[in-house]
Amino acid sequence: MFTRRNLVATATAFAAIGRALPGLAREGYPQNTIRMVVPFPAGGNTDGNARLVAQWLGERLGVSVVVDNQGGAGGAIAARTVARAEPDGYTLFFSALPQIAILPAMEKVAYDPVKDFAPISAVGTNPFVLLAHPSTPVHTLKDFVDYVAKQPGKLTYASAGIGSLAHLSMVLLLKRAGLEMIHVPYKGDSPAMADLIGGQVPFYFGNLSVAAPQVKGGAIRALAISDTRRSEQLPDVPTVAEAGYPGFQTLTWNGLLAPAATPRPIVELLANEIRAAVKDAKFLERLRVYGVDPLGNTPAEFTTAIASDIKMWADAVSASGLAAK
Repeated sequence: MFTRRNLVATATAFAAIGRALPGLAREGYPQNTIRMVVPFPAGGNTDGNARLVAQWLGERLGVSVVVDNQGGAGGAIAARTVARAEPDGYTLFFSALPQIAILPAMEKVAYDPVKDFAPISAVGTNPFVLLAHPSTPVHTLKDFVDYVAKQPGKLTYASAGIGSLAHLSMVLLLKRAGLEMIHVPYKGDSPAMADLIGGQVPFYFGNLSVAAPQVKGGAIRALAISDTRRSEQLPDVPTVAEAGYPGFQTLTWNGLLAPAATPRPIVELLANEIRAAVKDAKFLERLRVYGVDPLGNTPAEFTTAIASDIKMWADAVSASGLAAK
């Protein structure tokens, strides 16, 4: 006979099970190899960061974490792969900002950057730096604005490609300063940087991690950093905000996402491991080789940051004339 005492005991048992679910998830997950999909070919910052995280998670969780490089279509192929994967925690997306906040604003993609993913944690960020060739009479951001303003629509700037973060960062700065320049797109950071050093183009808003060694070597000149704080790599270079444009900030990030509907305990477990990683001295030392500022935010914080990025970069894409029709 099912008495009131039985009912109370059953309810108590179910409540205990509910409280234990996160622990059970930790004990039951992971048991198999985890696949970490990277949206670019092997080599480069995103791939290097992904391999650091894969090694960390593998050692901490006691399973193999395999990096699966799926380059092509600006990372849209990799994003689609993860969006369509089983939400069981065994397929993860080591994303860069463009796949989430820029590609969907520029073209039709086979995934929804918000609905199809569960943000876990952004591992770190990279700012950009406004660069000038030493042959120009430009030493500061004010010099740059004055110099370009006197020659509207005549001076050129390089980028890592149409719709790249380097391109759109310059679009935002030129819009803010009311300037006009000619865009010269390249196929990546390396050829753009090579032509800046060679003097074929006078300006470039490039990734700090790529630019810092060249600035320190005197091959190019750094005018301003796109972060809200100065960089440890170039501490004497002011931020764009300091130099007269308050609130200006453009950053790229690498972060871990899972397919939407991945169980919350798994998402929290992985986020906790990322937060532990960015507090580890050896991990940080290796991360900084790539010029990355460590972050390790929570799933909720990452979700909020993504929403902000989607709005900001959609505005930049619109200003550039590249918005999807």
